[in-house]
Amino acid sequence: MFDALTDRLGKVFDGLTGRGVLSEKDVNEALREIRVALLEADVALPVVKKFIDDVRPLAIGENVIKSIKPGQLVVKIVHDALVETLGGDEEPAPLKIDSPPAVIMMAGLQGSGKTTTTGKLAKRLKEQDRKKVLVASLDTRRPAAMEQLTILAGQAGVDALPIVQGQLPADIARRAMQAAKFGGYDVLMLDTAGRTTLDEQMMNEAAEIASIANPSETLLVADALTGQDAVETAKRFHERLPLTGLVLTRMDGDGRGGAALSMRSVTGLPIRFIGMGEKLEGLDVFDARRIAGRILGQGDLVSLVEKAKAEIDQAEAERVAKKMQKGLFDLEDLAGQLRQMQRMGGLGGLMDLMPGVKNAKAQMAASGVDDKMLKRQEAIIMSMTPKERKKPELLQASRKRRIAAGAGVDVAEVNKVLKMHRNMADMMKKIGKGGMKGLAGMLGNMGGPGGMGGGGGAPPVSQAQLNALKNLGGGPGAPKLPGLGGGLPGLSGDKKK
Repeated sequence: MFDALTDRLGKVFDGLTGRGVLSEKDVNEALREIRVALLEADVALPVVKKFIDDVRPLAIGENVIKSIKPGQLVVKIVHDALVETLGGDEEPAPLKIDSPPAVIMMAGLQGSGKTTTTGKLAKRLKEQDRKKVLVASLDTRRPAAMEQLTILAGQAGVDALPIVQGQLPADIARRAMQAAKFGGYDVLMLDTAGRTTLDEQMMNEAAEIASIANPSETLLVADALTGQDAVETAKRFHERLPLTGLVLTRMDGDGRGGAALSMRSVTGLPIRFIGMGEKLEGLDVFDARRIAGRILGQGDLVSLVEKAKAEIDQAEAERVAKKMQKGLFDLEDLAGQLRQMQRMGGLGGLMDLMPGVKNAKAQMAASGVDDKMLKRQEAIIMSMTPKERKKPELLQASRKRRIAAGAGVDVAEVNKVLKMHRNMADMMKKIGKGGMKGLAGMLGNMGGPGGMGGGGGAPPVSQAQLNALKNLGGGPGAPKLPGLGGGLPGLSGDKKK
């Protein structure tokens, strides 16, 4: 979503951090480039103007001009301004769902991902907040909308209000309220009808449902790919409904990201969640500091840790970690690492969360390294016999030809996987004792001179993020990421044939 903006800002900051002294002219030129970058990212003009006005007096102040590293200080000022634009540095407020049955009303235009987001949020409330959830579709106009929500509810493991054909949305809302009360539900989620465009009939219907249900939370679901249209939709809805928060969907798309940066400032409403993909797991709590870090190429190690906790099999991770400490790492273990990376979002998803990898991502794209490569590498390993996976030294020419034929690749691809495994096995022997704590130390130096920092030399990893990452290496009950310390598979520099 923010790749284009990240690249533009990265070039601006590279020019600043490469200088030992900054003049007021240098800063003004950089701010002009930042202004253009934000406008090209489809950020609302009033938001851009306020952003530059907030940054300018701080960036040309005496503290910056006389600073030992003025470029890094400017980057920090821009980072802090981004955080403020996105909603501030406070912890995201929890949903008001403590008085059962708490009603969450979902609103938005048709096609914004409202029904899918309802399923995602229901799953999150059930699994993370331990709530008993009932979902009800009030969309009587879109074909199969009710059936879609019923299917999503089954996948999320929550209950759906039985469908009664011919009922009006207001009547469904009343029936859902009774069912939630008598069924002992903690949360009732109402998925309202949408339209392709805003119209008075839809707004009147939504207002009537709100007066019946008296929701604790009214969340507007907006498609981040629609840019400034999403901002205008939020303004129009907020004029008629007591909205309490926003959910931005398709944050993994290739849009320009301006809606995310404009929403909070234009509406004054907090962005509660961001949605990515169609899977029910693709819903994250919005955190302004983390998003600002991603925009400036500083990564988001806290989210990486959270993904690890959610996706990694603890028992398997402990088993592989013990083998690593002994310097053992076979092809079966490598296949496990490839599967874990795919569950955690693939190469692209992981790289977005790692600090200072702008150049590495460009190298990946140029080398043809993508998530299909992970699946192909796993297929090569699974074409081996269990004995071959345990003892790679058995793989002579005839066996390699058989494996290549079984995986549908040529022998050169098999050799690449074996070379990657040898490199990772050697690395495992070296970091066996240090584990992930050693990796955390390496990441901590990425922002220094000559490091990988893509954010113009600003420290890409905070101490809190480093501590969170170090906990992966041995904190009580903390997950471990065996294999991550050896580098991401496939990034050895070999290009795909």
